[in-house]
Amino acid sequence: MPYRIAICDDEPADAAYLKSVVTGWAARRGHIAEVTTFSSAERFLFRWEDDPAWDILLLDVEMGSMDGVTLARTIRRADHAVQIVFVTGYTDYIAEGYDVEALHYLVKPIDEAKLDAVLDRAAHRLHTGERRLELHTGGGLELVPISAIRWLDVHGNYVTVHTRDGDHTIKRSLSDLERELGDGFVRVGRGLIVNLDAVRRITRTTVRLDGGAELKLPRGGCELLNRAVIART
Repeated sequence: MPYRIAICDDEPADAAYLKSVVTGWAARRGHIAEVTTFSSAERFLFRWEDDPAWDILLLDVEMGSMDGVTLARTIRRADHAVQIVFVTGYTDYIAEGYDVEALHYLVKPIDEAKLDAVLDRAAHRLHTGERRLELHTGGGLELVPISAIRWLDVHGNYVTVHTRDGDHTIKRSLSDLERELGDGFVRVGRGLIVNLDAVRRITRTTVRLDGGAELKLPRGGCELLNRAVIART
């Protein structure tokens, strides 16, 4: 599996060392890895806004005007799957890592064996973790975890993807999205796809989802959804 890995550290020597260790890890494990270094949080953020598809981030905590924790919070608002590892000379920030679901803290000077072990964990999580749906919206590219999606519905030439964190409206066909979503989602009629894991109650005319949303079902939708739910039990 190929990995895109970013190293964000304002100390050139530290960044170069991290890159050499990460590149060595990839070679030893037989992975293909694109490893890119950034000298500040702002430089990475500028790149990420146009190119958000990264797998692993190694972030120095203490940097210039934007620190690594602040950068991680920004990334986490849009991407819940990327693996974040903090690199720091201090242990004072460890509690803040829980807010951004950091995989690990590594304290400088970095031990090669420890970094290898952390990268192994990150690779395992990425390999076994959930897929993300790429949504090109007016605000740019959003990477949405599949499990976060509750339902999708059609409005004219647009589809709205309703997630636990908000809604995203895109210009794509519902059929294309149906193929990408795969098992666990059921199309009900021409204009609705429902995540079966989100279903809480089905009546003859409506389906209620977790979070309280209640959707109107087309003719025959009740029977279709009931069969799909029973088949998963």
